[in-house]
Amino acid sequence: MQKTLFLYTTLGCHLCEDAKALAWPVMQHFGYRLHEIEIADDDQLVERYGIRIPVVQREDSGQELGWPFSQEQLAELLAD
Repeated sequence: MQKTLFLYTTLGCHLCEDAKALAWPVMQHFGYRLHEIEIADDDQLVERYGIRIPVVQREDSGQELGWPFSQEQLAELLAD
């Protein structure tokens, strides 16, 4: 079963695009797929992540990593 990494994002977020590009090779290495979540569609998500995006979150554990992050930090998050 493939593991999921959520990316909290919003339309036009250039930092989110940077985070996604940085994350791809690390996610592939650890067998994760990316699921983008548009925060603008949910007031609670806007309140929680509005000034913090991009934020990645492991689906299984709920652990989060906010931008800016490095590939090394993401690898630590994704390692079991």
